[in-house]
Amino acid sequence: MERTPLASPLIHPPRAGPPLLLSIPHSGRDYPDWLVANATGGQRALESLEDPLVDRLAWRLISRGIGAVIARAPRAAIDCNRATDEVDPAVIAGIGCDAVGHRARGGLGIVPGRTAPHGRLWRRAIDQEELALRICEAHASYHDAIERELEQLRARHGWALLLDCHSMPRRRGQAEVVLGDRHGATAAPWLAGEGARIVRHAGWSAATNNPYAGGHVIERHGRPDRNVHALQVEIDRSCYLARDLRSPGPGFDRAARMLDGLAMQLAHALALPDAMAAE
Repeated sequence: MERTPLASPLIHPPRAGPPLLLSIPHSGRDYPDWLVANATGGQRALESLEDPLVDRLAWRLISRGIGAVIARAPRAAIDCNRATDEVDPAVIAGIGCDAVGHRARGGLGIVPGRTAPHGRLWRRAIDQEELALRICEAHASYHDAIERELEQLRARHGWALLLDCHSMPRRRGQAEVVLGDRHGATAAPWLAGEGARIVRHAGWSAATNNPYAGGHVIERHGRPDRNVHALQVEIDRSCYLARDLRSPGPGFDRAARMLDGLAMQLAHALALPDAMAAE
């Protein structure tokens, strides 16, 4: 089967508003035939890795002129929220005998290898040349775009804020929204707490860094020492999806309003004259 390239990310350059950028790495739905052909459970098994419709939750912000970098390649092909050395040797042939990092050992490396509902995802391991192609086509271009847009925002405004947007499965006792800053490493120390306050004021339950502290996107791009702040935002998908967990549910617009309010109010808080001094 002919191999077509993975889709490059969709980029909405900032047009107006505060120096705010959205990252949406796990909503890609462009599944090439050759990828599906190697899937033991077909496309349905691969779709279970998505953060369904998070890209559409951002419509209010994008319509305001806020910038966004949105992966179109599916997470099953390449995970833009993983570092290039988070590799599972069960998925990449000849890479070595040990997985790198606990997420890769759990089957969720830069190319996911298995999920709890579907087990092993792939009929055959891929070679290192194929991994390099996927990184070039979809992973490197994703991070290059984020870096470029953040640097332009910071140069123009003196600071920038990156929100890396995700969804999470519902779990008993877990907050509806989880904000992560890798325990203070990727943003001003007060920012995640302020975000949680904003979310609660909008009528949602919120937590910080528990159970999700943030992944590769904010670790790579959050530089609070250079006034570039990055937070990961996880939204309980049962709050905005229908029962099928694939289509919009009755809470969809409420979630879009919450994300819009969170982003704009955090940006406003950072823009206050004493915000940077508070660090």
